[in-house]
Amino acid sequence: MHYKTQIEAAKQGILTDQVKLAAEKENRSAEWIRERLANGVITIPANIHHQSLSAEGIGDGLKTKINVNLGISGDAKNYDLEMNKVKMAVKMGTESIMDLSNYGKTHEFREKLIEYSPAMIGTVPMYDAIGYLEKDLLKMTADDFLRVVEAHAKEGVDFMTIHAGINRRAIEGFKRSGRRMNIVSRGGSLLFAWMEMTGNENPFFEHYNDVLEILHEHDAVISIGDSLRPGCLDDSTDAGQIGELIEIGYLTDRAWKAGVQVLVEGPGHMAIDEIAANMKLQKRLCHNAPFYVLGPLVTDIAPGYDHITSAIGGAIAASNGANFLCYVTPAEHLRLPDLTDVRDGIIAAKIAAHAADIANKLPGARDQDNRMADARQKLDWDAMFKEAIDPEKAKRYYESVPPAQKHTCSMCGKMCAVRTTNKILSGEKVIFCDEDGDCS
Repeated sequence: MHYKTQIEAAKQGILTDQVKLAAEKENRSAEWIRERLANGVITIPANIHHQSLSAEGIGDGLKTKINVNLGISGDAKNYDLEMNKVKMAVKMGTESIMDLSNYGKTHEFREKLIEYSPAMIGTVPMYDAIGYLEKDLLKMTADDFLRVVEAHAKEGVDFMTIHAGINRRAIEGFKRSGRRMNIVSRGGSLLFAWMEMTGNENPFFEHYNDVLEILHEHDAVISIGDSLRPGCLDDSTDAGQIGELIEIGYLTDRAWKAGVQVLVEGPGHMAIDEIAANMKLQKRLCHNAPFYVLGPLVTDIAPGYDHITSAIGGAIAASNGANFLCYVTPAEHLRLPDLTDVRDGIIAAKIAAHAADIANKLPGARDQDNRMADARQKLDWDAMFKEAIDPEKAKRYYESVPPAQKHTCSMCGKMCAVRTTNKILSGEKVIFCDEDGDCS
């Protein structure tokens, strides 16, 4: 048997090492993973050149995965800081890191990132094209864009956001819709500008077979970008967004037929009551391909707190069909995130993902919560810190105001409900003050 990609192996009944590892992590059988991988419902991004990778599965029936965005820009050129973000993200259990670098020595940074990271690595070749090729946008050709995709694939990138869905048909729908915020996707806006200035079709759509051939050669996953995602609540679920999604569904099917795995990217900004319907619509139009969402952010008025607006939307999205959450930090819409922003964004996304896994009744999803409940019932603080999603912060907060009474916290002290109930159930009396007025 011969195969180039994970999906081709799965279709031939082969259990790859990556399938076996993903199954072990998910409390699933390897055959269960393989069957769904063959059907495209599960994706395992694992470029053949990414030797440090610890493979993860993304898709229905698996734990919700999270992604961290970082990278070098013209206004923030600190390579060491970005690598520190990478190390922190890996330490905190992030499954995926996207390098969105668009300035300077992008190749060198990405090479170090791929060599180091056990997390899957994603990129957006369109971002890198301008800096990588050192050409003005108008002077770029279709071959130029494809050259960058090939360079990223050869370097070991596991999945690439390719904005192939914003073709001429999708742009017509976008222009008719009369949006409040127009196009907010960086890659999508650059392609839109190139298409309008040159009069040409989207090169990633027109030369889609060539894109798939490159990805197939290195087993890189295509993450089909949502150029027309809503950038504010008022633009959600409009003709532009849905029109592009229809095109993405067509491209998903073509990728599978070419032996290339697929992720589909989704919104965006969206009111809470629209999220569930959007998730179901994506699954229907894109043949149940794994869905990768940014948020959705459920309100537009919280700059500085968009890790919270994103976590709310992400939890709802993932409990209704989304499989992969891109984190959002408190710095969203404002500046490049620093280390603290990245940490806060990771925690918020992990909370959203975990909450959705519980709602989806995944095997073992509640185990950690049950261990936390047991520790709280016993007032075992060390065990509580161990089970906390952010043990360091939990312990720091607890110790910042030391309780006078052992085994309680400074909020309730002796009146701790758990302490009171435990005493009664064990046959003890609950006494706060003795006859001399000494409270113990």
